[in-house]
Amino acid sequence: MLYQLYESQRALMAPFAEFASASSKLYSHPLSPFTHVPMAQRLAASFDLMHRLAKEYEKPEFGIQSALVDGVEVAVQEQVALAKPFCRLLRFKRFTDHAPVLAKMKTQKTVLVVAPLSGHHSTLLRDTVKMLLRDHKVYITDWTDARMVPLEHGAFHLDDYVTYVQEFIRTIGHDVNVISVCQPTVPVLAAVSLMASRGEPTPPALVMMGGPIDARKSPTAVNNLAMNKSHDWFENNVIYRVPPNYPGAGRRVYPGFLQHTGFVAMNPDRHMNSHYDYFLDLVRGDEESADAHRQFYDEYNAVLDMPAEYYLDTIRTVFQEFALVNGSWTVDGEPVRPQDITTSAVLTVEGELDDISGAGQTRAAHSLCTGVPASRQQHYDAVGAGHYGIFSGRRWREQVYPVVQRFIERFNKPGERIASPRLRKTARAAARRADRGTRKTGRTTRR
Repeated sequence: MLYQLYESQRALMAPFAEFASASSKLYSHPLSPFTHVPMAQRLAASFDLMHRLAKEYEKPEFGIQSALVDGVEVAVQEQVALAKPFCRLLRFKRFTDHAPVLAKMKTQKTVLVVAPLSGHHSTLLRDTVKMLLRDHKVYITDWTDARMVPLEHGAFHLDDYVTYVQEFIRTIGHDVNVISVCQPTVPVLAAVSLMASRGEPTPPALVMMGGPIDARKSPTAVNNLAMNKSHDWFENNVIYRVPPNYPGAGRRVYPGFLQHTGFVAMNPDRHMNSHYDYFLDLVRGDEESADAHRQFYDEYNAVLDMPAEYYLDTIRTVFQEFALVNGSWTVDGEPVRPQDITTSAVLTVEGELDDISGAGQTRAAHSLCTGVPASRQQHYDAVGAGHYGIFSGRRWREQVYPVVQRFIERFNKPGERIASPRLRKTARAAARRADRGTRKTGRTTRR
């Protein structure tokens, strides 16, 4: 019922949002006579702020059309490499006629960015992708709003997320380096662990940033909510069915508007001050600061619905049972064993001021990946960075990215890959079979 009430409220607010937008232009457009009335600029700013508070925010576009490679601007085209019901695998294909740069791009390493399925769209990682395109071939997971997925496609569980990640790695190729940001650090580590346990090749470099590998360490407000409420409480209080006006009508979801309310409730004073500063920027005519506010909130206010099964699985597995660190997690009956990873280098990144994933939560991955030599493990603390600062903004560009770039470069050099014991055993067995076949063939020939 709550979802239906929200939709009714949204429909009622839509005309008001349009009225506020038109009124703002009436008092700010240079050709309008109303721009000359007393306090016109304040009226325009007030209506503009009302419009932004009342409007609906659609999913933004990545909008990445070019990138700098060795100081040369190259064209970028967004392509769909693989489409699944709940996710699209996007590739940002680069093009140039500059022969030396083209030759260099062909040798650059491939990166898969696994974006979080935790409320915001994958476009939140736009800045992450822009920087990576300077030195890498880049893919990213673009998760689908659950209200747009028809019921005929079935449910989507945390196990399905793990399976999707494995399929994406296999589609791109096992030489792809994987970067997981926030929530996906857990399922990505599980996906790579399962691949290692089966004897499959694993990514050369595995980078985990600001994720709840072990949510027991330095718990934040987000962790406390998930740990202090029962599984039944979440199912009974935050799960609703999609209304009839969407393709996914009837699907059980954790609605985006509830998540957005929770995001804002974490820091209400900060958001109120930000909106007031935006109003003052408009009054002063500081369009650059106003544009920065719009860009941030266009992204921040655009949220998606999560499949209920996936959300509840995550609450139970990650924040209540701590199944990954306790060694009790199974995916489709297979145990998740990070200790089986031996060939991937592991980098963890944490923000000093992260209020989503506390200190030590991501770093805990190193104590789980005991099969990876210490020489192939690294941790980096981003001083002064909050949760978003480790993958977006100045600190990402100046502090974190150089560390990530050097790490990937280091462990993708020829000779840096080491074979796992299982792979070496498999190779030796294949060599022995080939040798026996050769000797047998030789005896037949001699006869």
